[in-house]
Amino acid sequence: MGDGLRVVGASFVVPGPSGVAVRDRLKGLTAGDETVLRLVGDHLGSLASRDLKLRCAAGLKHDNKGWASRKRELTGLSSSRWAGALTKATHDQWALARRGQAAHIQQLESGVNTIRRRLSLPLGERGSKRAAGGYRSRREWHAKTRRLGVLEDRLEQARADWAAGRVRVVRGGKRLLNTRHHLKQAQLAEEAWRARWEASRRFLQADGESGKRYGNETIRVGPDGEVSIKLPAPLTRLANTAHGRYVLTARVSFAHRGETWRDRVHANRAVAYRIHEDVQRQRWYLTASWTVPPVQTMPLAAVRAGGLIGVDTNADHLAAWRLDRHGNPVGAPRRFAYDLSGKADHRDAQVRHALTRLLHWATRHHLAIAVEDLDFTAETSREKHGRRKRFRKLISGMPVARLRARLVSMAAELGIPLVAVDPAYTSRWGAQHWQKPLTTSKRTTTRHDAAAVAIGRRALGHPVRRRTAPPRTHQRDGYGHRTVQAGPEIPGREEPRPRIPGPRTRSVPPGRGANAGNQNAQHRPGRSTEHGFWQQDSLPLRL
Repeated sequence: MGDGLRVVGASFVVPGPSGVAVRDRLKGLTAGDETVLRLVGDHLGSLASRDLKLRCAAGLKHDNKGWASRKRELTGLSSSRWAGALTKATHDQWALARRGQAAHIQQLESGVNTIRRRLSLPLGERGSKRAAGGYRSRREWHAKTRRLGVLEDRLEQARADWAAGRVRVVRGGKRLLNTRHHLKQAQLAEEAWRARWEASRRFLQADGESGKRYGNETIRVGPDGEVSIKLPAPLTRLANTAHGRYVLTARVSFAHRGETWRDRVHANRAVAYRIHEDVQRQRWYLTASWTVPPVQTMPLAAVRAGGLIGVDTNADHLAAWRLDRHGNPVGAPRRFAYDLSGKADHRDAQVRHALTRLLHWATRHHLAIAVEDLDFTAETSREKHGRRKRFRKLISGMPVARLRARLVSMAAELGIPLVAVDPAYTSRWGAQHWQKPLTTSKRTTTRHDAAAVAIGRRALGHPVRRRTAPPRTHQRDGYGHRTVQAGPEIPGREEPRPRIPGPRTRSVPPGRGANAGNQNAQHRPGRSTEHGFWQQDSLPLRL
């Protein structure tokens, strides 16, 4: 744009999720069941590690011939279906590492370019709102030159790995692996860490297959909740039923989406299963997942017809405000707080509870929800924000990915449309144009509330600012109405608003102000009401 602002992207309706996953606990497992699950998981986990090593060694030279060779080798040590699940998991993990490598290169390039630009500026030169200035001291300039060399070395190595197709993957997680060297800080004993490490490296998952019994031949779950596993070839001696299968004593019954899952099982449609152990809680869980057909999204014009709810995402709460179809705030702003401290389960529950309250509010008013299409992958580097450690920590702590995934899934379940808008300048322009006008003696409008209004107006297709530029003259007949709050087709837009009794106008009796827009009902000079009830006096008795 000519004024230096970046182009704001168009709003769009967010498509629904492409898959569903539900989880249930395997209750009542015997010691023998747990032993069999660990043996099968450890055996398949070793095969998965070996196959991943071969896939990483192949790099960009991988082809169908190599994949078939690996699968034949795994089939003899497990089964044909287990081999298919292992090779698919290997390919998915390698592809994920490849995407992470590309993102890492992009972040390194951004940091190197930022440092180079700031080093080229004179010391102490002031920056702007869009770009940082020069470094403040010679000491900081020298430290950044050394950091630039480190980043350039990392970037060169990352680019070489990318060109060679070399990725680095740790089955079980790099963080858990590094915890082994810091057991005291993690307050873990070596035995406890070992149990977590072995549980994270087990492989007990199988993809579904339509047309087969109950949608999965490897891990089969019947409508009554019975779970049976096809044992690998070296462990068939552990089978307790025919055809080399082991039936668990535990039963599952999915409380969430149970009817949908049962319908798929009865119809022999594909359902993927995964069994894993939670070492800390000493529990076993079974997760069922399946794909859902894409749902036709509602047109954006239909979503805007009845207004919507603008939502501003923050580190500790969701700020929301309801807007009508003209972009006017309706009612009072709402705030849905959550606490992201503590363990991961607690943080996830907090986000889910806040979204549940937001969606229930939208359901009551039959409204869509407008959110920002946030992406902070390149916004958390210290090269971009310098010494603003608190701001970097604030951005890094925002649950953007988790909240986005949860919101899309939960909104699709309730049939609530989601509109994603470009997040450019929503907080700045919202505070500039809406924070002060919406602040009253009884309500303090925050910057986040004003940002929610800006997000909602952008989703509705209105400009963020409250008024357009005034016409060259005051002849509205020639240049149109000054505001964009109500179109010319809206009846009664020029009339004064009647005073409606309510909590803030308890002294106003009902019915007062009903004729506020009817000038003929007012006792004013020159109006017809002044003569409507006029009656000539009788003649005087004396002349």
